[in-house]
This record gives sequence, C-alpha cells and structure tokens, in this order.
Amino acid sequence: MADGNGPTFEAIVGGDETISSMRTHGQGPQGELPLTDEILRHAPSGDLFGMTQDAGMGWRPEDTNLDQYLILSTLGGLRADDGRPIALGYHSGHWEIGLLVKEAATTLKQQGVLPFAGFCSDPCDGRTQGTEGMYDSLPYRNDAAQVMRRLIRSLPRRKGVMGVATCDKGLPAMMMALAGSGNLPGIIVPGGAMLPTKDAEDTAQIQSLGARFAHQLIDRDYAARMGCGSCGSAGGGCHFLGTAASSQVVAEAFGMALPHSALSPSGEAVWVDMARRSALALVNLAARKIPMRDIVTQASLENAMLVFAAFGGSTNMLLHIPAVAHAAGLTPPALEDWTRINKLVPRLVDALPNGPRNFPTVQVFAAGGVPEVMLHLRQMGLLDLNVMTVTGRTLGENLDWWQQSARRKAIKARLKELDNLAFDEIIMDADAARRAGLTSTMVFPSGNIAPQGAVVKATAIDPSVIDEDQVYRHTSRARVFVSEKDAIEAIKGQSDRPIQPGDIIVLIGCGPIGTGMEETYQLTSALKYIPWGKHVPVITDARFSGVSTGACVGHVGPEALAGGPIGKLRDGDVIEMTIDRRNLTGRIEFVGEGNERYTPQQAADVLQARPPHPDLKPADHLPDDTRLWAALQNVSGGSWAGCVYDVRKILARLGSV
Repeated sequence: MADGNGPTFEAIVGGDETISSMRTHGQGPQGELPLTDEILRHAPSGDLFGMTQDAGMGWRPEDTNLDQYLILSTLGGLRADDGRPIALGYHSGHWEIGLLVKEAATTLKQQGVLPFAGFCSDPCDGRTQGTEGMYDSLPYRNDAAQVMRRLIRSLPRRKGVMGVATCDKGLPAMMMALAGSGNLPGIIVPGGAMLPTKDAEDTAQIQSLGARFAHQLIDRDYAARMGCGSCGSAGGGCHFLGTAASSQVVAEAFGMALPHSALSPSGEAVWVDMARRSALALVNLAARKIPMRDIVTQASLENAMLVFAAFGGSTNMLLHIPAVAHAAGLTPPALEDWTRINKLVPRLVDALPNGPRNFPTVQVFAAGGVPEVMLHLRQMGLLDLNVMTVTGRTLGENLDWWQQSARRKAIKARLKELDNLAFDEIIMDADAARRAGLTSTMVFPSGNIAPQGAVVKATAIDPSVIDEDQVYRHTSRARVFVSEKDAIEAIKGQSDRPIQPGDIIVLIGCGPIGTGMEETYQLTSALKYIPWGKHVPVITDARFSGVSTGACVGHVGPEALAGGPIGKLRDGDVIEMTIDRRNLTGRIEFVGEGNERYTPQQAADVLQARPPHPDLKPADHLPDDTRLWAALQNVSGGSWAGCVYDVRKILARLGSV
C-alpha cells in the first residue's frame, strides 16, 4: 500500500528481482581497430583511447578512424519512438530537435564519416516568466556558449560542427559558439516554428490569462480551454516573431544556415529534410576548407542587421547580435549603427505581433522567409552580395538560385493552397509595405533618464494613441517599482495603489546587476489585453519579450544599479515621453516633481543630486552565478555591448596579464 499518495517504501528500496540478471564481466567488441604503425608511433594517446571507446559504444571497429563531425544541440526532454513524452523538455522549441540530430547523423554516416552528438539544453523565458527562474535566463546564454565551445574543443579530431537550436537563449548561444570557432567549418540548423491552431489563442496571448481573469475579462473555463489548446504542434518556437524566431532569421541572414531554413514548421517533412541537406553542406564546407570565420564577417554582420530590421524582430537581438559579433572577433554594432540601419531599412514583413494582419511565423516561412526578404533588399541595393555562406557559394549566387528555384514556386503554391494567401500579402516590397502601413520597427530614445540609450518597438504602440503626425506623446507622473512582482500586482489591481490609466510604470533595478536583466512580458502582455492598458507606458532597465506591445521603453542605460539616472526616480515624478515613428527619434525625460517644472539642465542637475531610490537593490534571491555574470558583463560594457565577457577588459580590471 502506498504511503499517502506516493509509492510504497518497498517499491523505493527494493528491486531485488533485477539482481539475478546482473553481470560482473562483459565481452568486448570483436574485431580490430584500424591502427597503423604511424598512428601507434605518433598519434596522441587520446586518439587511440577514443577509438577504443567508439568501438565500445558499438561503432564498427574498422570505421573508428573516420573523419569526425560534431552535432551540438539544445535538445531537452525524452521522447518515445512514437513521439509520446517520457520526460518533458523545458519548452517545445527543443522538444523535437532530436529528430533533426538523428537525420543529420544518419546523413553524415551515409557520407562515410563518424558523427558525434553533444547536448546543452536551454531554459524557457515563457516558463520562467514572473519567477526567480528568470534571473538565470540571459546569463545562461554566456554559460551555454562557453560550454558549447568547450564541447567543440573537447572533440580534438572534429572536422566540422553543426549547431541545432531553436529558442531565445539556446540559439544565440549556439551562434556565439560557432562564430567563435574560427578555423572550423560549421553550420546552424534552426529548430523551426510551432504550428498555430485555428481554435485557440496564440502562445503570446495566453501569457496574459491571469491578468485578464483578474480584471474579469475572461472566466476560468475559457482560460483552461485556451491554455490547453494553444500549441498546434509538439515542437518548434512560438508562433510570433519573438526572440526565438528573430534568432533563426539572423542565423540565416549571417549566412550560417541554409537558405530558406529559418522558421520551418517543426515536425514536418520539409523541416526534417533541412537537417539532411545541412549535413551535406557541412561535409562540403570541410572538403572545401571554408571555415566559419570566412562566413561570419563584418560584411555579413551588416547584412544580418539589415535583414533583422526588415523583419522587425525582437529587441532582444540588440543583446544577441553584438554578442555573436564579439565572439567572432568583429567590431560589434554601436547605438548609432542600430539607428542608421533602422532608418535605412523599411519593415517588409507583416508578422505577429507587429501587424497589421499579424501572420504567424510558419506563414512567413511559406511566403519565402529570409531569402524572399533578401530579394527585396538586393533590389534596393542594400546587401553585400559577395559574402560567403554555408552553401559554399556567395549570397548573390544563393539569391540568383532562389529567384528561379522550384522550391520558391512550390512553397508559395502551398501557401495559396492551404491558407488562400498570396506571398506578397506577408512579405512585401518597400512600396507595398508603405501602402500597408508598415513602418520601421525600432526607435532608440535618449534623454536624461537614458543617457546611454534605450529602445522601444515603436510599431507595437497602439495606433489609437499616436498623433496624426505619427508621434507618440505622453506626459504623466511615474509609478516607480523596484520589482516586477509589485508592478504586476498593481496592474492586476491587487495592491493598495493599483495602476490607473495614464500612469507611467517605471520598473528599476531589473537590469543585469539587479535581476540578470529579466524579461518583463508579464507586464506588457497584461497591458496589451486590458482595455485601458494602451494608456500605460513602461520604462525599465529590464528587457522585453519579442512579442511585447505598447509604449514599452527598455534596455535603459546605464541600469539603475550601475548608477543610471533611472534609479533615482520617485513616485510622482513627471516624465515626458516623445516617440516619433516617422523620423525614428525619441526622448524620455524627467521634467519635474510636484507642481515644479524644470529646464532640461535643471532636471539633469536634480537627478544628479538625488541619492538612488531607497528601495533599490539586487533581487533578494539573485543567484551567485548571476551576480558573477552581471559583474563580468558590466566590466565588459554592459547591456549595450551585448552583455558579453570581454576578457581583455576583465583581466585589465583584475590587474592580470
């Protein structure tokens, strides 16, 4: 009988029936290793022992000296052969990618080489939203990139490496690892996108269930149904153009992934086939001695930023693209580079959540995905077409193929057949995009609250609060919070001072030093789906989800705990916000307190003289791992440098060589 509801004591401590089949010796593999006098005399002992282990794991002994290729992935969970879960993954994005690893490994084996697989799983920003797990989310990226680089180096005879990853931190980490692998051929296999459902809310909207229930906008039964049915497939990144999808787009735009691989529908035949073709491409890169450093270059970095702007992706890529550049030894983009690119490139893609029609990412793939967008950018003369890609050909050659390809015709026909949509309803040229009301996505406001800069996804501001001249203007009093928990309770009306329409939420102490730069989608999703939420802007030193909407100004630098002026704001301070969506400029300014109003210089002097907010401090349960990460990235330049580890700056600060 069970103790309470758990298993019995006997079940826990027993298992005697397994002892009778236990062995104390085993028969080694039969056969001979392909050893030569040269190998025995000159090869490292590790090579010989590695061959012994390869045979021990079941590989044919005579094939243990084949060229070695490493497949790294962020696989999570354990699936049965029929797809049913044995142990769940942290998120759907890494749940099915073992199928990609298997297909790639099988293909490599057919090519007469020796495949290896290594794994470094990743967390989920959605699962950790509003929890202390969020304190580990962004720091994980640097840790994982280090582990992945170590795994690559720990297979000394590898000829090439494939990185299979999907989501918010795992894929940026994989790009960092491969970009930093220098002379090694490599390729990224994006893990794809989840299929949307026709009878449920998307994975962005369901994250606001709690806030809508608190305001009696939905009932419990509705929440239960929607929460259950949002995922149209077991695997893949979320439906929207958030950080997961944006990372896939950027990997392909860099030339690190095959053409038309980003945003492929997870679990579908076209998705599995991508892994097969990527394995062939990797063998080709190794044969032709084309290393990753010839692909991730200053020119391909510019291309990636252009494509990212044309898609209108997640603001989190302001952290990840510089980190990939840093890993590759390139000059990372500065704030002025982001501004220049965003002014240069119109948004060409109508994808959830930036609208106006909000197509899910799988439909963006079916409209032609990254290469279709690149055709338009080529027509505008913006791309460097001479950069090398993982096909072994230049970007210009890839686009020449795509323009005339059977694949392009077939995918567009399938979109029309399944959804009765034309590809150019989703991916447009510049003129059509303007007629559809698409504008450049990001504005980088400055001001006395954000002297180092900040970012707002201007396209995500509700059009009804934008003036006719395409300028968002909002002046009001600040409601200052030092924790996301307190802010969400005030939004839900569960605090002594609930948020009112017109308030400006200022969330401080949530940058890298305070919380590991947590993502605050709890706040932005709640405000999106509460009727008056569009009248409540947010200013924070934290970051946002790629699906966040509203007048949300994040990445404010310096962060509060690094001495930033945002950390000196108080309840009742008057803040003036101006976001110009047409000219892509903006200001966020402290302009007064009480009935007093200041000139810009007076306001700056007042903030300078103030002490930090009395409640400002790092989160109570911030892990030591994250505190160390925060200190190292702060020395290295902080969030606007990509939250990287700049070893030279760190060693200089430590007084080391």
